[in-house]
Amino acid sequence: MNRRYREARKGWLLILPLMIGCMVFYAISFGMVLQYSVTQGDGGMSNYRALLENRIFRLAFWNTIRFLLAGLPLIMLLAYAVALALKKYTQKYNSLKTVLMLPYVMPVVGTVVLVKFLFAQYGIVNRGLYALGLPVADWLSSDKAFYIFLALYLWKNTGYTVILLLSGLVTIPEDHYAAASLDGASALQQFRCITVPQMWRPVFFAVVFSLINAFKSFREIFLIGGTHPNSSVYMLQHFINNNFENLNYGRLSAASVLLFLILTAAFALFYHWVNRKEAYRE
Repeated sequence: MNRRYREARKGWLLILPLMIGCMVFYAISFGMVLQYSVTQGDGGMSNYRALLENRIFRLAFWNTIRFLLAGLPLIMLLAYAVALALKKYTQKYNSLKTVLMLPYVMPVVGTVVLVKFLFAQYGIVNRGLYALGLPVADWLSSDKAFYIFLALYLWKNTGYTVILLLSGLVTIPEDHYAAASLDGASALQQFRCITVPQMWRPVFFAVVFSLINAFKSFREIFLIGGTHPNSSVYMLQHFINNNFENLNYGRLSAASVLLFLILTAAFALFYHWVNRKEAYRE
């Protein structure tokens, strides 16, 4: 029995309790959801056809995709830039990590109160605009709500993403940069040829957690806008939650299965792409 096999066996034994828990509480539940999606209502694929023809579902799906397409690139670019700027200081000032995590660990209720304090009808922003003689806006009940919640997502989760990327940056040997400097490589060339190739794994995990946190943003949107917020921030979670309240299990299950398939396909493609990059580097 070679060493690699023994290490792999130990790893599987360590995660076995977690896998059993996932099977009991997630896999079985998802199997039931999959069954409901083809047995409730008219049965078969009727729930999926009705879902794709539903205008509200298409609105929720597009808003969710739009939020992800805007939020994920922005948070990765911003977090990458901050992580590169702070790389030299993380060992000296561990308090920096605490400051970065403050928005992330802030309670949801506190975040909601802060947003309403700033952007409610009589909030600080409108009071400031009124004092300057400028027109006030209905920030949380108009299309501007999309940009407010996008900014909230970036503010709340960028620090956490920075820490994930920093954990990868500090593992890159400084000897690589020193050797490149001796060879006359510029800072941009060092970033492109040294940093980027060795950061695919940390970037992958940062993207995964940023995507998870993007879906968690529904909590703030729901608490501020309710079950039927402005159409610009009506997300898939709203659609699923409202159909759950209406006991429309067929449509609810079909929406959940479609969301699962889309996310799984996106993760699989990105993971395959990262593996190819890693294999090419090696």
